[in-house]
Amino acid sequence: MRITKRTNIAVRLLMYCAAHQDRLVTKAEIAEVCNISENHLAQVINQLSQLDYLSTQRGRNGGMTLARPADRIRIGEVFRHVEGGLPIAECFADADNTCPLTDACRLRLALQDAAQAFYASLDEITLDALVCDNTDLLRILQPVQCAR
Repeated sequence: MRITKRTNIAVRLLMYCAAHQDRLVTKAEIAEVCNISENHLAQVINQLSQLDYLSTQRGRNGGMTLARPADRIRIGEVFRHVEGGLPIAECFADADNTCPLTDACRLRLALQDAAQAFYASLDEITLDALVCDNTDLLRILQPVQCAR
């Protein structure tokens, strides 16, 4: 199973916000620290705010923060929401499925079970568990100092 770039960005963004819960963080600082293009980041910020993971504030002193506590954000839920209904294999795509084996294929069921186990495992992990007491991560996620 391969995670999309959008989901990867979403988790990095949420981890950054969780590491800086005491303040609003900006798109520019996240882009620099997390090595993400601001265009991709803007799309993910929009999606996560619509999904009620982020609260955003526009304007000169604007930025974003988590919309709920980090210990109430489950990573499996984030993956499901951001990944959407992406099929694991062609046979899961109703419209684009051209596989002649679909009706008799046992691999499809095995892949379906594996995907459920994957998400169930991620459901056990909260955003807080990824960030809390992770000193190496927190060191990396420090905001970049501006030149004065």
